[in-house]
Amino acid sequence: MDDTPALPRRSLLRGAVALGGAATLGGLAGTALGSAAHAGPAGFPGYAYLGTPFTKANLRYNPTGELIFPCIRGVYDKLSSPLGRYYLYYAPHDAPGGICLAYGNSLSGQFTEYAANPIIKNVWSPYYSVSHVSSPHVIWNATTRQFFMYFHGENTTTRLATSTNGVNYTYYGTVLTTAMVPNTTEVSYARVFAHNIPALGAKYVMVFMGYHTVSPGHRKIFWGWSADGKSWQFDPTPLVSPAGDGQTDLSGPSLLYRNGTTYVAYHGNSGKMYLTEVGNSFDREVHLGVFHTPLTGAPDNGRSAAPSFGTDGGVEYMFYEAGQRSSSTIAVARAL
Repeated sequence: MDDTPALPRRSLLRGAVALGGAATLGGLAGTALGSAAHAGPAGFPGYAYLGTPFTKANLRYNPTGELIFPCIRGVYDKLSSPLGRYYLYYAPHDAPGGICLAYGNSLSGQFTEYAANPIIKNVWSPYYSVSHVSSPHVIWNATTRQFFMYFHGENTTTRLATSTNGVNYTYYGTVLTTAMVPNTTEVSYARVFAHNIPALGAKYVMVFMGYHTVSPGHRKIFWGWSADGKSWQFDPTPLVSPAGDGQTDLSGPSLLYRNGTTYVAYHGNSGKMYLTEVGNSFDREVHLGVFHTPLTGAPDNGRSAAPSFGTDGGVEYMFYEAGQRSSSTIAVARAL
């Protein structure tokens, strides 16, 4: 699995069979696959819920009972002796938060909690002391041969740390604040992707949630670009606004590529995920409707968000944040 978004094939399954909240991945046990997929926007694939990569109640570090914002990364082709083929980053959101790591050898199998979680805390002397840190997103920077982790804390600030092994990180600094995007009071839940826009000299793009104070105030999707993943410029105009989906607030964006163009998948306040085509130059806003409808039962309980995509053995997977806030967990679905 590389660090680019998966290239899905069909529409998302909207009626996957729900498992109990304690279901976990592993072989056929704890697996529920739907048998049919429905037409979806831009021909994206159907996903069937598999289970959870670990049992939340058994985690050593789980201070608040809620986990959000998964980021799945293949490391087997980047490290000589990884803990596992895949690293899964996630975090609680409520204070104190804390960036966590789990590792596994299959995207459909069980993951093991890293024994020394959290790998990044809400106090990192002498750099910062905040109420919480959360929303980890990791990319592989091939130029520097380092992992770059973007995370927020507070919600007004997105930060960067770097690592050679994906476990031990060195603080780099702040890469995004509300001062850099006019008329915002939050800038968080950022994901970064390798993406060339020659006219801007860009090799990376960032999509993130910003609370836009322009009346009426709502959470919208914004974007920025960078030549090196460290120094960023940001568009002051929202990339995706909620009204086009009949929503009031959006968050948790992720990029997808298909049909020679670029899309953003994101969470709406209804609990569903939505899809908008933004184009390869991020100069479009074509709302395409519902990307994924959450399960009514566990673990989604009517809410799915913050998708992270990966491929294992030619099979596509979606890791996502499942459940209502204050009780959410990490779940996994498989493309059909």
